[in-house]
Amino acid sequence: MPLLAFAFASNGVRADDGLRAACDRTAHATVLQAAAEPAREARAYWLDRRLIQWPGAAVDGRFRLYRSASAGLRAATGDVVRGADAHIDLALAKVEMTTALADRFRFVGDGPRLVLPDAAVVQVPALLRDQLLLVREDAQGRILDATALQLPGALDDLYAAAEDATLGVHRLGPPPGAEDFATRFALWAPTARSVAVCLEAGTRACDAFAARRDDATGVWTLDLPGSAHGRRYVYLVDVFVPGVGIVRNRVTDPYSVGLTADSKESVALDLDAPDTRPAGWADASRPPPLAANVDMSVYELHVRDFSRDDASVRAPWRGKYLAFTEPASAGMRHLRALGAAGITDVHLLPVYDLSTVPERGCIEPRIPDAAPDSDAQQAAMAATAARDCFNWGYDPYHYSTPEGSYALEPDGVARVREFRAMVQALHAAGLRVGMDVVYNHTFASGQDGKSVLDRIVPGYYHRLDASGKVERSTCCENTATEHRMMAKLMIDSAALWAKHYRIDSFRFDLMGHQPRAAMERLQVAVDAAAGRHVPLLGEGWNFGEIADGARFVQASQRSLNGSGIATFSDRARDALRGGGCCDGGEGLVANQGLLNGLHHAPNDFNAGKDRRVDLLRAADLARIGLAGTLREVELRGADGVVRALSKFDYAGQPAGYASQPGEVVNYVENHDNMTLFDLNALRLPRATSREDRARVQMLGVAFTAFSQGVAYYHAGIDILRSKSLDKNSFDSGDAFNRLDWSYTDNGFGRGLPPAKDNAKDWPWMRPALADAGIAPRPEDIAWMRDAFRDLLRIRASSTLFRLRSTDDVRARLSFRNTGPGQNPAVFAAHLDGTGYTGAAFREVLYLINVSPEAQTLTLPEEVGKPYVLHPVQRASTAADDRPKAARHDPASGRFMIPARSAVVYVVE
Repeated sequence: MPLLAFAFASNGVRADDGLRAACDRTAHATVLQAAAEPAREARAYWLDRRLIQWPGAAVDGRFRLYRSASAGLRAATGDVVRGADAHIDLALAKVEMTTALADRFRFVGDGPRLVLPDAAVVQVPALLRDQLLLVREDAQGRILDATALQLPGALDDLYAAAEDATLGVHRLGPPPGAEDFATRFALWAPTARSVAVCLEAGTRACDAFAARRDDATGVWTLDLPGSAHGRRYVYLVDVFVPGVGIVRNRVTDPYSVGLTADSKESVALDLDAPDTRPAGWADASRPPPLAANVDMSVYELHVRDFSRDDASVRAPWRGKYLAFTEPASAGMRHLRALGAAGITDVHLLPVYDLSTVPERGCIEPRIPDAAPDSDAQQAAMAATAARDCFNWGYDPYHYSTPEGSYALEPDGVARVREFRAMVQALHAAGLRVGMDVVYNHTFASGQDGKSVLDRIVPGYYHRLDASGKVERSTCCENTATEHRMMAKLMIDSAALWAKHYRIDSFRFDLMGHQPRAAMERLQVAVDAAAGRHVPLLGEGWNFGEIADGARFVQASQRSLNGSGIATFSDRARDALRGGGCCDGGEGLVANQGLLNGLHHAPNDFNAGKDRRVDLLRAADLARIGLAGTLREVELRGADGVVRALSKFDYAGQPAGYASQPGEVVNYVENHDNMTLFDLNALRLPRATSREDRARVQMLGVAFTAFSQGVAYYHAGIDILRSKSLDKNSFDSGDAFNRLDWSYTDNGFGRGLPPAKDNAKDWPWMRPALADAGIAPRPEDIAWMRDAFRDLLRIRASSTLFRLRSTDDVRARLSFRNTGPGQNPAVFAAHLDGTGYTGAAFREVLYLINVSPEAQTLTLPEEVGKPYVLHPVQRASTAADDRPKAARHDPASGRFMIPARSAVVYVVE
């Protein structure tokens, strides 16, 4: 390399022998100076560079901020502070906060607001690198109260410019006259005392280079000559950790795009390099963007489930990315058939780097061949669950690197190339690729060996409670995407997947835990990165420490109106299935819904009970789902009152909440909780035939297919998928999550589900699993498979099932058979196609009968109309013959709808 280029490209100083030795060590942390006392509660908030608020503190006495560069602070009530290097006197603030600051910290309790003197403000960047203690003391300096501080407000204020920084490892262009490139390492670590890069160095295990701090951004950078492509690296970050001391953390890059096996080290990769691309990647075609969110029909799939048990895939590729590149496999034939019928997107459960699946040497447990209601199968699975090859993947480690356990070779570039090969193969099959992302939490925090973010900037990336502990309402360590740099990490990561991996859409886990504003910025970023619109779907649940907008305007069901971002709707889901998402005990059986017998086919728990009031309430909610859960659309309720959907009640919330149909995702089953087949196994009357169990499943799909909004289906709903009644199969291994593309076994009766999440309900589950009449035969599975595809074809046949706007829904969708005199077993809806682009029909009338008996309706509005069955249902190849048995008398507007059937009439 020319000397000029080296001078341009290298600002790194080779570190001393001590740092090089630290690079060679594998311990994730080394304590350089132990803290003098354990970690304190952090009850005070540093709001910005000048202001501190201490909720609950008294105002008598004086306030001082003590610092120690050696973590030597000790503070006992009644004594003086010991081990301090210096202190700053703080005064009570005499001015109000800005509106923006007050809004950001509206969740903080009342208490004295303190201000730093002007002369001290310039010291704040240095202060934030030390141990700090806020003390209220008397005139003699005796401690009345003391607390640590939460620092994100100050960090966001001081280092706002870091939002524009390019972090991670990337190439720099050559200087004038030079031919080679340089490589820049960039890490945001504003509270660090020093940062070094440990870089693979050929004959040496690694070499160490000191990075340079930019005081404006808090970003540490290292420029080295040439390309680092394919070289391993980690960071050494010297930082104060509360309760531990001054620590040298050996940590991977939060912006990693490549990793070694089991995420031990980051790997610097140029994602444009030829060896990161499968053959044909540069010129590969991809399905065009959809015209609207509502055109999406999504199939949610787990990479390992897809092929682990598919004998038509070569053995080494089973459960891997490359299984999708086997065009003749049973699984890929299944996906292509779904695409031909109307599925537009395959959404993959998490495929970023996970924390809990060994990437080499994972165990595949031997599951005994035991009775269908035995506990032996789950015991065998549980014995090795922590080391087996399966997990859903809601345990993020590194957000921007493909998971290595799904690659033949988890080290370095191979996992990137194989992931891209999977995307390329799905695109070649005509399917867009969606990705499930989990930016709302990490697997670990603090000094845990699998904690990345917290070991670089302690206390910043996670949302803390009033005492400074990490909130865990999401199940794990909640991230704080309301903080600038956590939001940036999320947005940068999503944009990388959209640009470099051609991800077409995203599903956000627990999206309601993130600010709407951050999600809107992310939408702009991913669209720009992809050069096309990238639909965003997410779980907009409202719970936890951020519920009801406690900290910010959430990306939740009721707060995303007008954003174009879609949330999953639980309104119709619960009405159809019965109960709620997480029923247990007797409710598992007793909480019947519209599909599984509410009022019309009572099981033993409901025999003799009058459930008509519940039935009418559920029928209203089901119609609300069919109308897209739109807040401003009107419906005549069971009480006879016509009102907006937002005025109907759903568990104390407005039943209608969305502004536009593209902001709602409709479903009756996804990876969470029991499958629909399993719920029906418990709730349908025990004597229900196998054929009718398949029909009930079909009706659930019909409601989703005919609902306005995005249609979302869990993989296997079309083949009667069972998880042997498992309520939470996230770590239940292959045995309980198996998919069978030979269509011979749906999985029911593989044994009692794992004790961890199900044992208390085993008494209700055991009798169903022992019932030999519930598990379907291959012909039942094949019937459901084909009936599902027919419903997809019907939805795809007309934009009337995918109306673009609320105005369109108001103008073109009308419900029949409503009000107090309705027959609540039958759902009748009319769609007016006159002049509507893509309607294909002048009129559509669909009728769904959830009763086990045929029903008759007289609809005066339909008198004289020349209805015929939809072309899909009248075709000789139609899977379901019952619609052909429906009868329509145009003179009277009388319709006979066969038992448990979905009938679609059209005027052509």
